[in-house]
Amino acid sequence: MNLLGMIGGTSWHSTIEYYRLLNELVGDKIGRQQNPPLLLYSLNVKLMRKNDPEKIKNSYLEIAQKLENAGAKAIIICANTPHLVYDFVQPKIDIPILHIADAIAKEAKQKGFKKLGLLGTKPTMMGDFLQRRLKENHQIETLIPAEEHIDETHRFISKELTQGKFTDKAKKFYLEQMQLLKARGAEAIVLGCTELPMLIKQNDTEIPLLDTTKLHAQMATEFILKD
Repeated sequence: MNLLGMIGGTSWHSTIEYYRLLNELVGDKIGRQQNPPLLLYSLNVKLMRKNDPEKIKNSYLEIAQKLENAGAKAIIICANTPHLVYDFVQPKIDIPILHIADAIAKEAKQKGFKKLGLLGTKPTMMGDFLQRRLKENHQIETLIPAEEHIDETHRFISKELTQGKFTDKAKKFYLEQMQLLKARGAEAIVLGCTELPMLIKQNDTEIPLLDTTKLHAQMATEFILKD
């Protein structure tokens, strides 16, 4: 099996989900008597909260280089928002970073979805690191909540979900946003924050959900088991 480097910590709740899924998915393929070789670097989430783009990019580069030097054959960033560093970090290392947008696109194409609603943190929704890659590399359009709902969409994640607080109020809010996105033409909803699939399950809504955590872990599993 190929050694996978994991960059986690944003938040540790979601990092646990990645670790669990990778072990379960690999076990489903080769038997539960084995588990995959994983190398985890869990950074301090305070880095992301400081909102210093240069420090964030350089910190992720330093971590990626450490994982590469330690023998990792690929890297997975265990959250959506930190993929904003991808274009800065990937050219500076010699192993691939498994991009979460490619995992989303693979599932969307298989199910025939061409227009997706995107829920996540404000940087994920307002930035172009997911939307541009989906559009340019996979010809998939994305919709985000209306401007007046962006801050609240972000607030629930940053102030509650990433701290392990999952409330009925948050769940109701996101389900309402999904209906609004559907009304604008979204064929499925991207749960573009690693904690969102911990709050909302497919049986909570009739709208198809794309669980980025699980899809990303499936992509990583394929890499781990690749000859």
